[in-house]
Amino acid sequence: MVDRLANSEANSKRIGMVESCFGAAGQPLAIPGRVLIGEGVLTKLCRKKPKARQFFLFNDILVYGNIVIQKKKYNKQHIIPLESVTIDTVPDEGDLRNGWLIKTPTKSFAVYAATGTEKCEWMNHIGKCVRDLLQKSGKSPTGEHAAVWVPDSEAPICMRCEKVKFTPVIRRHHCRKCGYVVCGPCSEKKYLIPSQSSKPVRVCEYCYSQLTSGSHAPRSDSNNWGESRYNNNHLSDDEDEDDSSD
Repeated sequence: MVDRLANSEANSKRIGMVESCFGAAGQPLAIPGRVLIGEGVLTKLCRKKPKARQFFLFNDILVYGNIVIQKKKYNKQHIIPLESVTIDTVPDEGDLRNGWLIKTPTKSFAVYAATGTEKCEWMNHIGKCVRDLLQKSGKSPTGEHAAVWVPDSEAPICMRCEKVKFTPVIRRHHCRKCGYVVCGPCSEKKYLIPSQSSKPVRVCEYCYSQLTSGSHAPRSDSNNWGESRYNNNHLSDDEDEDDSSD
């Protein structure tokens, strides 16, 4: 079906409409062989709080952005190559239901659909697109993924020293290796993680020690985070909204 739609006029019009909704600031999306599979609003678990985002699934990329005017205007366009994507389901917890993780070497985050049916449809379509791409390219699935950031609300104190309490003055920072919320003194080091940035990025003292010693254990056992809501990594990052510098 994808091959049949690739060069159809209807598909070209749909992609053109998506491009126009992002305006001049968005990247061009129409290329030979690209097909728009589906679209919809998903709740993205961001650093500060869950937020509605518009998602577009193509046969080779996943695109999302902030909703300015529903069905008419979006901004802050993000494009994720599907070849690098791995998806994992997220257990329901309170108001956060029907969720799954979208994991890539550059960025990983959780999203939530309105219903269980929508979740299944999204996961099935994303999974099929990824499998088809890997089969055509002969590549293997991506083995390493960026850590999912722990939301600020889950960490009233530093998750490494477990002493410093965060306040409006004492800021939270995120380790780019493990995703923990840490204080300034516990995250003074930087380390080059090529999949995330061309420059050294902020990492916590524990991860810096692991990285420089050649050991890549993602997180220490000093916290019980692995037994919490999302079983270790199942939380969110937020580079595109809120306070993204740390």
